[in-house]
Amino acid sequence: MLTPMPPRDAARAPAMTTTRRTFLAGAALLAGTVRARANAIPAPSPDQLERITAFFANEVATHRLPGAVILVQQHGKPLYLKTFGVCDVRTGLAMTPDTIFAIHSMTKPITSLGAMMLIDAGKLALADPVSNYIPSFASTKVGVEVTNPDGTLALEMVPPIHPVTIRDLMRHTSGISYDYIGAKWVEQAYHNAMIFAGPFDNREFAERIAALPLARQPGTIWRYGHSTDVLGRVIEVISGQTLYEYLKQNVLDPLGMTSTKFQLTTHDEFKRMARPLPNDTILLDAERDRLAHPEWESGGGGLLSTITDYGRFAQMLLNGGELDGKRYLSPAAFKDMTTDHIGPGSGVDRDYFYFPGDGFGYGYGLAVRTDPGNAKPPPPGSIGELKWDSGSGTYFGVDPKLDMIYVMMQQTQSERGRITPAFKALVYDAYPPELRRP
Repeated sequence: MLTPMPPRDAARAPAMTTTRRTFLAGAALLAGTVRARANAIPAPSPDQLERITAFFANEVATHRLPGAVILVQQHGKPLYLKTFGVCDVRTGLAMTPDTIFAIHSMTKPITSLGAMMLIDAGKLALADPVSNYIPSFASTKVGVEVTNPDGTLALEMVPPIHPVTIRDLMRHTSGISYDYIGAKWVEQAYHNAMIFAGPFDNREFAERIAALPLARQPGTIWRYGHSTDVLGRVIEVISGQTLYEYLKQNVLDPLGMTSTKFQLTTHDEFKRMARPLPNDTILLDAERDRLAHPEWESGGGGLLSTITDYGRFAQMLLNGGELDGKRYLSPAAFKDMTTDHIGPGSGVDRDYFYFPGDGFGYGYGLAVRTDPGNAKPPPPGSIGELKWDSGSGTYFGVDPKLDMIYVMMQQTQSERGRITPAFKALVYDAYPPELRRP
């Protein structure tokens, strides 16, 4: 049961309003200074950007991709927006900026923004136990693999050192896993639970996850998993809406992301949907699973979107939580969302499958560049850049230093590990050498 928010002290309201105005005025002044500095950054070389064209044209010509759509935008204006190949090799329909892609884990930043908006409004707190909203999490245990005297392995269930919190869901330190990540017992537990069997919505899915043992103690390790799916259910409980209804009202419609949704409903939408190559069986299976569960609005991986829509979301992040005069997060909340919360002093270790990558920490739903990393030379980019990608091959980055965003939309699981770093390198190679690396 939710605890009602206490009424605001009327006597303090004017002072709080004045303080807020002062803070926002200072933030606006700082943002203006940052933007003025960013405007002094030179635009990328058009000739160098054309290397992106050559790269993706070759990927399509050699049949490693059916097609792609690429956006590079600086100072709020597209510098490079091109389409390659076809949406679907079966129909031969050309890619367009309106082509719809399954964006899988690039759903996570959008869901995380929705949760941060509730936190900003005082309706949710990072320290709240998840069990405040999903009571079944009060009984969740942590699985610990032990060795018996005879050498066999056994699984013990121990209490969590602290309840799973909203912060744990936001930064992937909940101990909730995916069924393909972690020790054999984790994979087996998720497999045996049949969490994807039959019909289920976000409420039922959260119940299934709550019944599983946590793979690690909450707050101790970054572990990719269904945390953002559970977060989506928390949003539903607080808002009284489905996740899509909440995101549509508060994020998608205000941002003009009119083609971003969990399910397609019209013939035109289905016609615009991008499909992977026929031999990309992992993505084809994932799409069949998605279509088989239309009632599940996966906050961790269920959205479909276009490059135009996602470009607006990325630009809002570049603007510090604001777009076209509408603010989605206060400056303080935006800074919190985009600050590394798993770095030194946090007490959080990094899992073997640490998807933010070398040189990156993790905020709330986004990877944050904190240092050059261990590679020599370091990968391209800037300290403070934000990014995330997906198992379907989509990828985006936000670079405040260059006042730039870049978005790649494609549908490939098999080639994404090669294409993603190559694409990012091509984007940064278009800038002068001193701006390419942190």
